[in-house]
Amino acid sequence: MGQSDSPFRSSSPSRPSSPSSPPSTVHAHVGAARERLRHAGIEPDEADLDARLLAEHVLGWDAARFFASAADPEPVGFATRFDSLVTRRAAREPVSYITGRHEFWGLSFEVSPAVLIPRPETELIVEIALEKLDTAAKGSHCDVADACTGTGCLAVVLAHERPLARLVATDASDAALEVARHNAVKHHVDRRIHFVRSDVLEDVDGPFDLIVANPPYVPDGDRATLQPEVRDYEPAIALFAGVDGLDVVRRLIQQAPPRLKRRGTLVFEIGFGQAEAVEQLISASSDLKMVGLRRDLQGIPRTAVVERRT
Repeated sequence: MGQSDSPFRSSSPSRPSSPSSPPSTVHAHVGAARERLRHAGIEPDEADLDARLLAEHVLGWDAARFFASAADPEPVGFATRFDSLVTRRAAREPVSYITGRHEFWGLSFEVSPAVLIPRPETELIVEIALEKLDTAAKGSHCDVADACTGTGCLAVVLAHERPLARLVATDASDAALEVARHNAVKHHVDRRIHFVRSDVLEDVDGPFDLIVANPPYVPDGDRATLQPEVRDYEPAIALFAGVDGLDVVRRLIQQAPPRLKRRGTLVFEIGFGQAEAVEQLISASSDLKMVGLRRDLQGIPRTAVVERRT
């Protein structure tokens, strides 16, 4: 084969090199990340939001700054840091674990893989709890327990909203309690929340005006049906609770009555399709009565409101 026949030699005449491309803008880079996340199976709206949130995290910007400055050339070093975070999100790691924070009730909470990421529907517990505290306390001190506290979001929000409240927050995980303590310190309510390692309420005494809980309630057999973000990243101890998902709820219902004051209230979250079973568990208790079931924005019974009889 002659030199002119080499397959590695271009048959076209050489071209002068083109001038350097202009630097990419933040907006363009985020747009490419959106497409990458969509191709990874993330819903379009969620992909769009996640790409922006990751960019804001890297840049230290809020949303207003992003929309005002995203058309500017991206800062030096942005691409490397941003692309590494997008790679993690494309692998379906939740944004909140990547950034290390999540908003709940208008407050920013530290999160880690040791704790469940707070959900919007859990704010129903806060709404009900504040109503009950205002009725029970009547301007005086009140005592509250938060079982299965996780991030501490319920205890911290209630302490933040009601400065006269005194709280005990429990969790079976030392790592979760550490996160919850950090959040209490962050929001300056740590002096009014006592954190206890406990299986539900086993190691606390009371009596309490109010007990709140967001317990694990996913049936063990539902693991394969969960989104990858939940199944592969969130802590199993905070998700799964036996064959029907109600093992921890049963312990909560058993342990709550002796720790509630007379006419005290128990408020806890339940899963899809569990309302009837939970009502049966409450009706079987001689110490508790069902007050109501609150529904979320999709109309799903989500929060049980229970009262001690005597």
